[in-house]
Amino acid sequence: MTSIRGQNIHYQVVNPEAKTTIVFLHGFTGSTKTWESTEQWISKKYRMISIDLIGHGLTDSPYSVEAYSMDEQVELLREFFEARRIYTCTLVGYSMGGRVALAFAIRYPDKVKKLVLESASPGLKTEDERRTRIKNDRQLAERIEKDGVEAFVNYWENIPLFESQKHLPADIKQQVRDERLNQSPVGLANSLRGMGTGKQSSYWHELKHFQKPVVMLTGELDRKFIQKAIEMKEEFPICEHHIVPAVGHAIHVENPQIFATIIKEHLEDE
Repeated sequence: MTSIRGQNIHYQVVNPEAKTTIVFLHGFTGSTKTWESTEQWISKKYRMISIDLIGHGLTDSPYSVEAYSMDEQVELLREFFEARRIYTCTLVGYSMGGRVALAFAIRYPDKVKKLVLESASPGLKTEDERRTRIKNDRQLAERIEKDGVEAFVNYWENIPLFESQKHLPADIKQQVRDERLNQSPVGLANSLRGMGTGKQSSYWHELKHFQKPVVMLTGELDRKFIQKAIEMKEEFPICEHHIVPAVGHAIHVENPQIFATIIKEHLEDE
């Protein structure tokens, strides 16, 4: 645990003496725990740091929605990098964490040697899309506050985005469910209000200016994010897109071995 910008930030470090650093950012309802299986498949020559984003895991869940804005996440991450003496890294982000990773990399490209985006997007392209998404996320936030985390998780784990996870082994499904159940209702609701896809700026127009290597991963069963990645690849100057067979949105949960293997292959190319 460390204190950054007045918030207690929880993080985990694996192989702290290694020279090359990988930083992992989880998705909505996630935490550092989501990366444990991936970390087991990655070589000990890498220092792996996973962070609980604001409102998630053991990190603080402030009542002020302003603390959850994308700008605030980016600056919090910058100060975390400074505090932990992370001068450059491979930055890995999944879904919501991928949006944070991309926003950070665009603002502070010198801090990022390589950007890995798993099932992520640069935001929404139009004002109409953003308005609709803000309205939907606000309703979802109110639902969490009214009905509680367990009722929300019962709904969330059954949305079409996570359909492929129903075929996971029972112990893995329980781990994912427990991680979601252990979240703060304030943290989840304010994450939707403060850094939902509709609230953040659109970075589509910034992609063509990002000159660092980008690796995108999408699951074969996640058609929506495959299409987003195809469109993003056309904009990024240096980019590879991997479609992982027989998995959906959360590749690192559904097949951590292949997810870790792809990351290692790109690290070893350096």
